[in-house]
Amino acid sequence: MNKFDCQPKNGSKRKLPLLWIASTLVLCAVFALASAPSLIAQGRDAGGRSIDSAGQNVSPQNARRYTSIIQNVFDFIQRHYVEEIDPQVVFEGAMTGMFNALNDPYSSFLPESEMTDLNDTTQGSFGGVGLYISKPVGERADGKPPYVEVASPIEDTPGWRAGINPGDLIIEIDGETTDKLTMDEVLARLRGAPGVGVKLLIRRGEKLEFPVTLIRAIIEVPTAKHAMIGDTGYLKLITFTPMTANRARDAIAEFKEKNYKNLILDLRNNYGGLLNSAVDICSLFLDGGVVVSTKSRIPSENHVFTSRGAALVPADIPVIVLINRGSASASEIVAGALKDRARAYLVGEKSYGKGSVQQVYPIDTVGFKITTARYYTPSDVNIDKIGIPPDMEVTFPDFTDADAEQLNALIRANKITPFVEANPTAGASEIDAFAQSLTEDYKLDLSLLKRLIRNEQNRTSIAPVYDLEYDVQLQEAVNILRGNSYRSLMQTTKTLRVLQEEASTELPLAS
Repeated sequence: MNKFDCQPKNGSKRKLPLLWIASTLVLCAVFALASAPSLIAQGRDAGGRSIDSAGQNVSPQNARRYTSIIQNVFDFIQRHYVEEIDPQVVFEGAMTGMFNALNDPYSSFLPESEMTDLNDTTQGSFGGVGLYISKPVGERADGKPPYVEVASPIEDTPGWRAGINPGDLIIEIDGETTDKLTMDEVLARLRGAPGVGVKLLIRRGEKLEFPVTLIRAIIEVPTAKHAMIGDTGYLKLITFTPMTANRARDAIAEFKEKNYKNLILDLRNNYGGLLNSAVDICSLFLDGGVVVSTKSRIPSENHVFTSRGAALVPADIPVIVLINRGSASASEIVAGALKDRARAYLVGEKSYGKGSVQQVYPIDTVGFKITTARYYTPSDVNIDKIGIPPDMEVTFPDFTDADAEQLNALIRANKITPFVEANPTAGASEIDAFAQSLTEDYKLDLSLLKRLIRNEQNRTSIAPVYDLEYDVQLQEAVNILRGNSYRSLMQTTKTLRVLQEEASTELPLAS
């Protein structure tokens, strides 16, 4: 199976980790790891000689010499270091150093905990209890014990069916207090084989505590949300897993039943996932043609990926794609393909700019990921470290230094949390009134204050699929579709190749 970021050799099916995790939120999961496949360490020139990434000859003798030196130093440390040391510690340190030497942020050694924690999304499902959780690192600023906090239950999972809510604290797991446990230790206790129970002690608010036993089950990684905004179908893709295309098809089928006229595809803060999944999503919008190509220094490993089958979304349905600085990797493949193929109008902010492909190789319980290729959009450009610019830029207000000082003062004063706790179902008018009162003491933009209040509400309740009232980028997308300006705006779009060529001609010449 071809995968973006995580691509095993020889078509073998393996449970492989993601490219990165951007927050402390993780899933309670169970994973299996595989042994490493054979590796291609170097390319070959026409004469069969090894070559490096710049096409220069690499001496096989030097490679063997350094390999021998590494082995000899490892053995020497084991025999002569002043204290006995675990060989695994030396091994992991050496592996970390080798990948750090590449000076590539996407190539790294993956210790067991990272292989375990990052493995779930590319598999698409896992065994667990169905809770997003977070845990403070060290003591909390307010002096309270650093218990595990539930960020959100996943719908229709054991945690959700048991009535566990966002903001609940997990005080104990099978009788063991969680304040002394690391996140890895918490995960190890919450994961387990489906059908096996785990006992939790939940604290809600300041005084309510109750026990609950959750029976672990197979959990599907949340990958898509959808809803109607008037006659517009809204589809948010969270990540790209083996399940993403099916969930998107389900959403589009529902949109059709409700006679949708337009579609908004939200890729904001989508950090990527599987290449095949990205190609499948593009196939919902494109009738044939190139979606993306990958280019390696080994010609035999170059690939061109094309749209599969007939498009599910008719060509006369206007499509707007939302992107921001958190849109990366596979989400940029989708945005780039739909832009270059003139199938969608992009709104938001320039994307992250992650245009390289990684493969992940398990080695027993650890592994490593290494950059093996770069991907190119249909107009044959690479966006690595450049990103994809939107056709229409819409940004949220930036913080000034003065704003940061005011925001820090507001956070220290802890004004928002008590209001939300006292008014958990506060509507727009109540939020507006409270935000207005805050402006008397804190010189902050009113829209920012309202978003902070709404974000705190979402932390302690199931967040809505979309928030049209406070989301200025989504507002603009809806306005374009409702104002019937989509067709004329599409006439002004340019391919990424044209944009990059124009940018290069605008650069000043060196004197």
